[in-house]
Amino acid sequence: MRACDPADTLDAAQKDKLFRFGAVIKAELERSGRRVALVARSGLDLARFGIRYSHAGFSLQASPDVPWAVRQLYYACDEQQPRIFDQGMLAFVLGMNEADIGYVSALLLPEAEGAEIERAVLDKGLALQLLGATYSANAYPFSLRYQNCNQWVVEVLAAARGRLHEGDAAEGTRRATDQSPLRARAQGWLQAQGYVPSVIDVGWRPLMWATAFVPWLHNDDHPAEDWAQKVYRVSMPASIDAFMQAQVPGAMRLEFCHNTRHVVVRRGGAPIAEGCVPGEADTVIALD
Repeated sequence: MRACDPADTLDAAQKDKLFRFGAVIKAELERSGRRVALVARSGLDLARFGIRYSHAGFSLQASPDVPWAVRQLYYACDEQQPRIFDQGMLAFVLGMNEADIGYVSALLLPEAEGAEIERAVLDKGLALQLLGATYSANAYPFSLRYQNCNQWVVEVLAAARGRLHEGDAAEGTRRATDQSPLRARAQGWLQAQGYVPSVIDVGWRPLMWATAFVPWLHNDDHPAEDWAQKVYRVSMPASIDAFMQAQVPGAMRLEFCHNTRHVVVRRGGAPIAEGCVPGEADTVIALD
Protein backbone atom coordinates (compact mmCIF):
# COMPACT_ATOMS: atom_id res chain seq x y z
CA MET A 1 0.00 0.00 0.00
CA ARG A 2 2.56 2.56 -1.13
CA ALA A 3 1.51 6.19 -1.44
CA CYS A 4 0.86 7.77 -4.81
CA ASP A 5 3.40 10.21 -6.25
CA PRO A 6 6.45 8.29 -4.92
CA ALA A 7 9.64 10.28 -4.48
CA ASP A 8 12.18 10.33 -7.31
CA THR A 9 14.95 7.97 -6.15
CA LEU A 10 16.58 7.26 -9.54
CA ASP A 11 20.27 7.97 -9.95
CA ALA A 12 21.82 9.46 -13.10
CA ALA A 13 22.74 6.08 -14.62
CA GLN A 14 19.24 4.70 -14.12
CA LYS A 15 17.67 7.79 -15.67
CA ASP A 16 20.05 7.58 -18.62
CA LYS A 17 18.91 4.02 -19.38
CA LEU A 18 15.26 5.01 -19.10
CA PHE A 19 15.82 7.94 -21.45
CA ARG A 20 17.42 5.56 -23.95
CA PHE A 21 14.48 3.19 -23.52
CA GLY A 22 12.04 6.02 -24.21
CA ALA A 23 14.01 7.07 -27.30
CA VAL A 24 13.75 3.53 -28.69
CA ILE A 25 9.96 3.60 -28.22
CA LYS A 26 9.61 7.00 -29.92
CA ALA A 27 11.74 5.90 -32.85
CA GLU A 28 9.69 2.73 -33.31
CA LEU A 29 6.41 4.65 -33.19
CA GLU A 30 7.72 7.13 -35.76
CA ARG A 31 8.93 4.31 -38.01
CA SER A 32 5.48 2.71 -37.97
CA GLY A 33 3.91 5.39 -40.17
CA ARG A 34 0.85 5.51 -37.87
CA ARG A 35 -0.28 8.63 -36.03
CA VAL A 36 -2.00 7.31 -32.91
CA ALA A 37 -1.01 4.64 -30.40
CA LEU A 38 -2.80 3.42 -27.32
CA VAL A 39 0.11 3.05 -24.92
CA ALA A 40 0.46 1.48 -21.48
CA ARG A 41 3.29 1.16 -19.01
CA SER A 42 4.09 -1.01 -16.07
CA GLY A 43 4.09 0.98 -12.88
CA LEU A 44 2.19 0.03 -9.75
CA ASP A 45 3.31 -3.51 -8.93
CA LEU A 46 0.25 -5.69 -9.58
CA ALA A 47 2.14 -8.88 -10.39
CA ARG A 48 0.37 -10.69 -7.52
CA PHE A 49 -2.81 -10.29 -9.56
CA GLY A 50 -1.21 -11.35 -12.84
CA ILE A 51 -1.28 -7.77 -14.18
CA ARG A 52 1.71 -6.31 -16.04
CA TYR A 53 0.33 -2.92 -17.13
CA SER A 54 -1.38 -0.49 -14.79
CA HIS A 55 -1.61 2.85 -16.64
CA ALA A 56 -2.72 3.74 -20.19
CA GLY A 57 -2.91 6.86 -22.34
CA PHE A 58 -2.93 8.11 -25.92
CA SER A 59 0.39 8.75 -27.69
CA LEU A 60 -0.06 11.16 -30.60
CA GLN A 61 2.41 11.87 -33.38
CA ALA A 62 0.76 15.29 -33.78
CA SER A 63 0.67 16.10 -30.07
CA PRO A 64 0.59 19.86 -29.34
CA ASP A 65 3.35 19.24 -26.78
CA VAL A 66 6.08 17.14 -28.47
CA PRO A 67 5.73 14.32 -31.03
CA TRP A 68 4.37 11.15 -29.44
CA ALA A 69 3.57 12.81 -26.14
CA VAL A 70 1.01 10.93 -24.06
CA ARG A 71 -2.37 12.48 -23.17
CA GLN A 72 -3.67 10.82 -20.01
CA LEU A 73 -5.58 11.16 -16.78
CA TYR A 74 -3.41 11.70 -13.74
CA TYR A 75 -4.46 11.79 -10.10
CA ALA A 76 -2.83 14.75 -8.35
CA CYS A 77 -2.36 13.42 -4.84
CA ASP A 78 -1.72 16.76 -3.13
CA GLU A 79 -4.81 18.30 -4.72
CA GLN A 80 -6.82 15.07 -4.48
CA GLN A 81 -8.12 15.81 -7.96
CA PRO A 82 -7.91 14.00 -11.33
CA ARG A 83 -6.32 16.02 -14.13
CA ILE A 84 -5.80 15.59 -17.87
CA PHE A 85 -2.28 16.38 -19.00
CA ASP A 86 0.28 15.74 -21.74
CA GLN A 87 3.61 14.12 -20.99
CA GLY A 88 6.51 13.42 -23.34
CA MET A 89 7.39 9.78 -23.90
CA LEU A 90 10.64 10.09 -21.94
CA ALA A 91 8.77 11.42 -18.91
CA PHE A 92 6.09 8.76 -19.40
CA VAL A 93 8.61 5.94 -18.97
CA LEU A 94 10.13 7.68 -15.95
CA GLY A 95 6.79 7.04 -14.26
CA MET A 96 7.56 3.32 -14.01
CA ASN A 97 8.23 2.39 -10.40
CA GLU A 98 11.00 -0.13 -11.12
CA ALA A 99 14.28 1.39 -12.28
CA ASP A 100 15.89 -1.88 -13.34
CA ILE A 101 13.05 -3.43 -15.35
CA GLY A 102 9.97 -2.09 -17.08
CA TYR A 103 7.48 -2.72 -19.87
CA VAL A 104 5.57 -0.56 -22.35
CA SER A 105 2.94 -1.69 -24.86
CA ALA A 106 1.69 0.23 -27.89
CA LEU A 107 -1.37 -0.55 -29.98
CA LEU A 108 -0.95 1.35 -33.26
CA LEU A 109 -4.23 2.18 -34.97
CA PRO A 110 -4.89 2.24 -38.74
CA GLU A 111 -5.32 5.59 -40.46
CA ALA A 112 -9.13 5.84 -40.51
CA GLU A 113 -9.72 4.64 -36.94
CA GLY A 114 -6.69 6.54 -35.72
CA ALA A 115 -7.98 9.79 -37.23
CA GLU A 116 -11.35 9.61 -35.44
CA ILE A 117 -9.66 8.85 -32.12
CA GLU A 118 -7.04 11.56 -32.66
CA ARG A 119 -9.80 14.15 -33.17
CA ALA A 120 -11.51 13.05 -29.96
CA VAL A 121 -8.31 13.00 -27.91
CA LEU A 122 -7.29 16.49 -29.06
CA ASP A 123 -10.76 17.91 -28.30
CA LYS A 124 -10.18 19.54 -24.91
CA GLY A 125 -13.89 20.10 -24.34
CA LEU A 126 -14.60 16.43 -24.89
CA ALA A 127 -11.74 15.42 -22.59
CA LEU A 128 -13.25 17.51 -19.79
CA GLN A 129 -16.78 16.26 -20.41
CA LEU A 130 -15.49 12.74 -19.90
CA LEU A 131 -13.42 13.58 -16.83
CA GLY A 132 -15.12 12.23 -13.74
CA ALA A 133 -15.27 14.44 -10.67
CA THR A 134 -14.01 11.82 -8.21
CA TYR A 135 -11.05 9.48 -8.73
CA SER A 136 -10.87 5.88 -7.59
CA ALA A 137 -8.02 3.59 -8.62
CA ASN A 138 -10.36 0.57 -8.56
CA ALA A 139 -13.38 2.30 -10.15
CA TYR A 140 -16.16 0.06 -11.44
CA PRO A 141 -16.40 0.62 -15.24
CA PHE A 142 -20.20 0.84 -15.42
CA SER A 143 -20.80 3.39 -12.70
CA LEU A 144 -20.59 7.20 -12.84
CA ARG A 145 -19.60 7.53 -9.19
CA TYR A 146 -15.84 7.27 -9.74
CA GLN A 147 -13.29 7.02 -12.52
CA ASN A 148 -9.70 5.82 -12.83
CA CYS A 149 -7.08 6.77 -15.42
CA ASN A 150 -7.80 3.79 -17.68
CA GLN A 151 -11.57 4.32 -17.48
CA TRP A 152 -11.13 7.82 -18.89
CA VAL A 153 -9.18 6.32 -21.80
CA VAL A 154 -11.84 3.74 -22.64
CA GLU A 155 -14.64 6.32 -22.36
CA VAL A 156 -12.79 8.58 -24.81
CA LEU A 157 -12.48 5.59 -27.15
CA ALA A 158 -16.22 4.94 -26.78
CA ALA A 159 -17.09 8.58 -27.52
CA ALA A 160 -14.91 8.51 -30.62
CA ARG A 161 -15.86 5.08 -31.96
CA GLY A 162 -19.55 5.56 -31.21
CA ARG A 163 -19.52 9.22 -32.34
CA LEU A 164 -21.30 9.99 -29.10
CA HIS A 165 -19.90 13.51 -28.80
CA GLU A 166 -21.38 14.79 -32.06
CA GLY A 167 -24.02 17.41 -31.36
CA ASP A 168 -22.72 18.05 -27.85
CA ALA A 169 -21.16 21.42 -28.65
CA ALA A 170 -23.42 23.12 -26.10
CA GLU A 171 -21.50 21.31 -23.38
CA GLY A 172 -18.52 23.54 -24.21
CA THR A 173 -15.58 22.92 -21.92
CA ARG A 174 -17.67 22.20 -18.83
CA ARG A 175 -16.04 19.63 -16.63
CA ALA A 176 -18.03 16.43 -16.22
CA THR A 177 -20.02 15.77 -13.08
CA ASP A 178 -20.83 12.40 -11.59
CA GLN A 179 -24.05 12.49 -13.63
CA SER A 180 -22.37 13.35 -16.96
CA PRO A 181 -24.73 12.31 -19.77
CA LEU A 182 -21.81 11.75 -22.12
CA ARG A 183 -20.09 9.44 -19.66
CA ALA A 184 -23.34 7.51 -19.25
CA ARG A 185 -23.68 7.13 -23.02
CA ALA A 186 -20.05 6.05 -23.32
CA GLN A 187 -20.51 3.35 -20.70
CA GLY A 188 -23.74 2.22 -22.35
CA TRP A 189 -21.99 1.97 -25.71
CA LEU A 190 -19.16 -0.07 -24.17
CA GLN A 191 -21.66 -2.51 -22.65
CA ALA A 192 -23.53 -2.80 -25.97
CA GLN A 193 -20.24 -3.52 -27.76
CA GLY A 194 -19.34 -6.29 -25.31
CA TYR A 195 -16.52 -4.52 -23.47
CA VAL A 196 -15.18 -6.83 -20.75
CA PRO A 197 -13.20 -5.14 -17.94
CA SER A 198 -10.34 -6.85 -16.18
CA VAL A 199 -11.32 -9.11 -13.29
CA ILE A 200 -9.05 -8.75 -10.29
CA ASP A 201 -9.37 -11.57 -7.78
CA VAL A 202 -8.55 -9.82 -4.53
CA GLY A 203 -8.72 -13.07 -2.56
CA TRP A 204 -7.16 -11.64 0.57
CA ARG A 205 -10.20 -9.93 2.10
CA PRO A 206 -8.32 -7.32 4.18
CA LEU A 207 -7.13 -5.71 0.95
CA MET A 208 -10.74 -4.78 0.21
CA TRP A 209 -10.92 -3.16 3.63
CA ALA A 210 -8.03 -0.86 2.68
CA THR A 211 -10.63 1.48 1.23
CA ALA A 212 -11.30 2.63 4.78
CA PHE A 213 -7.94 4.44 4.98
CA VAL A 214 -6.71 4.85 1.38
CA PRO A 215 -8.52 7.87 -0.14
CA TRP A 216 -8.17 6.74 -3.78
CA LEU A 217 -9.73 3.28 -3.29
CA HIS A 218 -13.48 2.67 -2.96
CA ASN A 219 -15.93 -0.22 -2.76
CA ASP A 220 -19.32 1.49 -2.88
CA ASP A 221 -19.56 1.53 -6.68
CA HIS A 222 -19.00 -2.22 -7.11
CA PRO A 223 -21.90 -4.72 -7.37
CA ALA A 224 -22.69 -6.68 -4.22
CA GLU A 225 -22.10 -9.99 -6.01
CA ASP A 226 -18.53 -8.95 -6.90
CA TRP A 227 -17.90 -7.95 -3.29
CA ALA A 228 -19.18 -11.35 -2.14
CA GLN A 229 -16.84 -13.13 -4.57
CA LYS A 230 -13.89 -10.90 -3.56
CA VAL A 231 -13.32 -9.59 -7.06
CA TYR A 232 -13.08 -6.15 -8.63
CA ARG A 233 -14.00 -5.47 -12.25
CA VAL A 234 -11.81 -2.57 -13.36
CA SER A 235 -10.71 -1.00 -16.63
CA MET A 236 -7.05 -1.92 -17.04
CA PRO A 237 -4.75 -1.60 -20.08
CA ALA A 238 -5.10 -5.30 -20.91
CA SER A 239 -8.90 -5.14 -21.13
CA ILE A 240 -8.79 -1.97 -23.24
CA ASP A 241 -6.14 -3.46 -25.52
CA ALA A 242 -8.17 -6.64 -26.07
CA PHE A 243 -11.33 -4.64 -26.76
CA MET A 244 -9.63 -2.43 -29.34
CA GLN A 245 -7.96 -5.36 -31.10
CA ALA A 246 -11.42 -6.92 -31.50
CA GLN A 247 -12.90 -3.60 -32.63
CA VAL A 248 -10.10 -2.68 -35.05
CA PRO A 249 -8.69 -5.72 -36.86
CA GLY A 250 -5.90 -3.67 -38.49
CA ALA A 251 -4.42 -2.56 -35.15
CA MET A 252 -0.75 -3.45 -34.73
CA ARG A 253 0.68 -4.29 -31.30
CA LEU A 254 4.22 -3.57 -30.18
CA GLU A 255 5.77 -4.39 -26.84
CA PHE A 256 8.95 -3.01 -25.33
CA CYS A 257 10.88 -3.87 -22.21
CA HIS A 258 14.18 -3.00 -20.60
CA ASN A 259 16.37 -4.43 -17.89
CA THR A 260 19.81 -3.37 -16.75
CA ARG A 261 21.45 -4.90 -19.86
CA HIS A 262 19.20 -4.39 -22.87
CA VAL A 263 15.98 -3.18 -24.51
CA VAL A 264 13.73 -5.68 -26.29
CA VAL A 265 11.29 -4.72 -29.06
CA ARG A 266 8.58 -7.21 -30.06
CA ARG A 267 6.32 -6.65 -33.07
CA GLY A 268 3.17 -8.69 -32.55
CA GLY A 269 2.97 -12.12 -30.99
CA ALA A 270 2.68 -13.22 -27.39
CA PRO A 271 3.75 -10.98 -24.49
CA ILE A 272 7.46 -10.78 -23.74
CA ALA A 273 8.56 -13.26 -21.08
CA GLU A 274 9.00 -12.04 -17.53
CA GLY A 275 12.47 -10.68 -16.89
CA CYS A 276 12.59 -9.03 -20.33
CA VAL A 277 13.78 -12.23 -21.98
CA PRO A 278 13.89 -11.80 -25.80
CA GLY A 279 12.53 -14.26 -28.34
CA GLU A 280 14.22 -15.25 -31.57
CA ALA A 281 12.36 -12.71 -33.69
CA ASP A 282 12.75 -9.78 -31.29
CA THR A 283 15.04 -6.80 -31.73
CA VAL A 284 17.55 -6.52 -28.88
CA ILE A 285 19.40 -3.27 -28.20
CA ALA A 286 22.28 -3.36 -25.71
CA LEU A 287 22.31 -0.79 -22.90
CA ASP A 288 25.76 -1.61 -21.51
